[in-house]
Amino acid sequence: MASKNGNGKKSVSPAVNLIAGGAAGMMEALVCHPLDTIKVRMQLSRRARAPGAKKRGFLKTGSEIIKKETPLGLYKGLGAVITGIVPKMAIRFTSFESYKKMLANKDTGAVSGQAIFLAGLAAGVTEAVLVVTPMEVIKIRLQAQHHSMADPLDIPKYRNAAHALYTVVKEEGVGALYRGISLTALRQGSNQAVNFTAYTEFKEILQKWQPDLRDGQLPSYQTTLIGLVSGAMGPLSNAPIDTIKTRLQKTPGMPGETALSRITAIARDMFKQEGFHAFYKGITPRIMRVAPGQAVTFTVYEFLRDKIENSSIRIIGGAQYEE
Repeated sequence: MASKNGNGKKSVSPAVNLIAGGAAGMMEALVCHPLDTIKVRMQLSRRARAPGAKKRGFLKTGSEIIKKETPLGLYKGLGAVITGIVPKMAIRFTSFESYKKMLANKDTGAVSGQAIFLAGLAAGVTEAVLVVTPMEVIKIRLQAQHHSMADPLDIPKYRNAAHALYTVVKEEGVGALYRGISLTALRQGSNQAVNFTAYTEFKEILQKWQPDLRDGQLPSYQTTLIGLVSGAMGPLSNAPIDTIKTRLQKTPGMPGETALSRITAIARDMFKQEGFHAFYKGITPRIMRVAPGQAVTFTVYEFLRDKIENSSIRIIGGAQYEE
C-alpha cells in the first residue's frame, strides 16, 4: 500500500508502478506504434529540398508503407517495443518517484517545480540507459526495412526483434546496442523533464479548481487532456536530437570512428544536403504519436494506480477488521 509523504499525498510503491506503468506502456505501444514507424521512415528519408523535389508528408509516407508493405508494415519493430515497454515504464515512474523523494524538502516534504523537472530529467536518463537505447536500436533496424510482410519470399535481413538482436550483436558486438546512447539519454531526459513538469503543474491547477475530488483523483478525460498537452511539449523541444539519433542508430559504425565525430558528421551532412528542415523531419507523426501516447499512458496509469491502491486499502482494512 502507498505511504504518505510530507505533503500528505500518497507516494507510490514500486509494485504499483510496475503494474500500472507497465500496463499503461503496453496500451500506448499498441495504439501509437504505426505513427512511430512513419516518423522513423521520414527521418531516414534523404530527399533534399531541391526545386521540383516532391515533398512527402506523414500521410503520403504512411500510405506508401501500407501500399508496398501491407498495413502490418506499420507495426515493424513492435516486438522490440513490447519487450521493453513494461520495464521502461516501470523504471520511468519508479525512478521519478524516487528522485522526487530525494529532492523533496527534508523538513516539509514539499516538492518544488525545479525538483520535479530534475526528477523527470533523471528518470528519462535512467530509462534511456537501462532499457530505451537497446530497444530503439533494434526497433529502428526493423522499421528501416522496406520488405513486404505479405510476401513470404521477400526475406529481410532482420526477421523479428529476437533475430535482429542476435544479428546486431553477432555482426557488430554488444556495444552496437548502445549506439546513440548520449542522444537517447538527452532526448529521454528532456522529454520526461518537460513532460512530468507540465503534467504536474496542470494536474495541480485542476485539483485546486476542484477541491471536492476524492483523494485529488482527476476524471479520466482530464488526465487524458493534460497528458496530451504535456506530451506534445517534449518533441517540440528536442526534434533535432531525435532525428540525428535515428540516423545514427540505423547504420553500423565505422572502425575508429567516435560517437562525437559521427554525430557531428551526420548533423553537418544533413544541414548541407537537406537544409535546416531536415532536423524536423517526422515532427508531425512524432507529436501525433508521443502526445496521445502520453495521454494514454497517464490516463491508464492514474486509473490503475487508483484502483490498485484502493483495492489494497480494502483488503488490508478487511483483514484488520476480521482480526
